[in-house]
Amino acid sequence: MSSTELPFVPPANVLPKVGTVRVAEGERLRSVELPGVTLTVRSRPPAREGLPPALYVHGLGGSSQNWSALMALQDGVVDGEALDLPGFGDSPPPDDGNYSVTGHARAVIRYLDASGRGPVHLFGNSLGGAITTRVAAVRPDLVRTLTLVSPALPEIRVQRAAVPTGLLAVPGVALLFTRLTREWTAEQRVRGVMALCYGDPGRVTPEGFRNAVQEMERRLRLPYFWDAMARSARGIVNAYTLGGQQGLWRQAERVLAPTLLVYGGRDQLVGFRMAQKAARAFRDSRLVTLPDAGHVAMMEYPETVALAFRELLEDAGGLGAQRARRAGRANAGGEAVDEEGTDESMGG
Repeated sequence: MSSTELPFVPPANVLPKVGTVRVAEGERLRSVELPGVTLTVRSRPPAREGLPPALYVHGLGGSSQNWSALMALQDGVVDGEALDLPGFGDSPPPDDGNYSVTGHARAVIRYLDASGRGPVHLFGNSLGGAITTRVAAVRPDLVRTLTLVSPALPEIRVQRAAVPTGLLAVPGVALLFTRLTREWTAEQRVRGVMALCYGDPGRVTPEGFRNAVQEMERRLRLPYFWDAMARSARGIVNAYTLGGQQGLWRQAERVLAPTLLVYGGRDQLVGFRMAQKAARAFRDSRLVTLPDAGHVAMMEYPETVALAFRELLEDAGGLGAQRARRAGRANAGGEAVDEEGTDESMGG
């Protein structure tokens, strides 16, 4: 194997079991088989019947667990589910090895189409923000409202702390990094991730830190861990270079759903300066800025994010659902994201 190749990843049906994923009190996990992909879905039983559905999509290196705190706070507001994207959390890699933004968006759309839960209140963080922006643009019939926490939308001047993540997209770098960090413990890796993602890592409880270390130990035993990270990072870089109708900012302008934007003042991965640009790009948006938050405000300040979402719902009223129904009639269904996937598709 040359130094530029990613490690061989066995097919999903022969991947080893490496331990169970943590399930918080009140949560449940299930596996959903779809064409070309199997997704793990984390959910909470709704507080009552008839609550509107919500779907949460995590960022690069994350999982559905990133939304547990916010989901618990919204039990009486929405009927929430969170996905593990292909190759992350407890979801195996996609059959075609496509980790592009379009590939991930296609997986989200396939789940929503198959489950019949749309239109949903759609949430996305970081990479998940780019994915859900694309979903909302190409399938407005599936989205009632859109909530984006530090969305990974293209920046001309990338944050310095984000450069190492971008370098993972370079062939051979992931393999080199695994060799250089072979002696790092799971605790060291988790501390590094928290220092990068949290505005104040001191907000993490001892129990939260222990859970994160256990999850890191589990992931490092997965044979496709670095492959999924590297290919997804490459997918973000590729998405940043696309122009025209396929550009993420152009797609942001096409989003019809009322949109809540949440940006952290201490975010080291997504520039705080992008908040105003995002507020201008999304046609029906409101902006919440949290000066002390980092990249994962829904984990650092879940109460604040939950309150902002409730205010979005109160102001939007039935408008989001009405727009979704109109968009559904105009869209006439179909997996429209496929028309966007040519330039970004990456084979396995």
